[in-house]
Amino acid sequence: MTDMNRRNAVLLALLAPFAMSAAAQAPQPASTMTMPDMGPEMNNVHWEGNEQIAMLMYPGMTVMDLIGPQSMFGALMGAKIHLVAKTLEPVTSDAGVTIVPTATFDTCPRDLTVLFTPGGTDGTLAAASDPATLAFMRDRGGRAKYVTSVCSGSLILGAAGLLAGYKATSHWSVRHVLAEYGAIPIEARVVRDRNRVTGAGVTAGLDFGLMMLAELRDRTYAECTQLVSEYDPEPPFNAGSLKTAPPAVRKAMEELLAGFTRQAETLAATQAHGTPAA
Repeated sequence: MTDMNRRNAVLLALLAPFAMSAAAQAPQPASTMTMPDMGPEMNNVHWEGNEQIAMLMYPGMTVMDLIGPQSMFGALMGAKIHLVAKTLEPVTSDAGVTIVPTATFDTCPRDLTVLFTPGGTDGTLAAASDPATLAFMRDRGGRAKYVTSVCSGSLILGAAGLLAGYKATSHWSVRHVLAEYGAIPIEARVVRDRNRVTGAGVTAGLDFGLMMLAELRDRTYAECTQLVSEYDPEPPFNAGSLKTAPPAVRKAMEELLAGFTRQAETLAATQAHGTPAA
């Protein structure tokens, strides 16, 4: 195959998870496939890589925090994604979705391209208090090329000592808590400070994932993935942030999450200073 055909084959493979075709049912040898002409502007796209990506899982995690980024990472041709937990027992999310890990703290590769953690509520605070989880995050995070999170997963990074001196974000209900860990809280969908990349709440995981694709490969690769995912959001309501949500909605959700916020504040203060929050 020519170099151009190889690139085309990779693009077809990139699209394969999102489309069903007769070719998928009865694959042809790559050399006999009819390749589309993508044009010379696509010749320099960095299609293939060999990234090692570890995504932490723990009981009570928010499943979309994991699956949103994972769906983007899954488009990285040549990358290896490890769904990592303490054991290989199935892990149940806060929504009741159960996922089977592919690696444990012991079997996960030591040298990673990306270390990632999702967020949640009670399950996140439990993970941020768990010595084995924090030891794993410190160990792999100390060598990983990128240390990342989405939503309140940044609390786990903070508890592991991985955010001190870095700008970072989190879910709006606990973003300010990051300061207890020595981080600099930033209100944004995705925040990058050197090799720390953190996403805000839940759906920001898709934005985070696309930014990571552009970082790991290039912008065109990320844009191809965005298009094939048809990520072009038009939310039916303008209530997705504290700035835009109606006052009654904001008040209700702040009250609903107040207990979680207080628990996160107490945990962070205890871990950072040895005394509970006032």
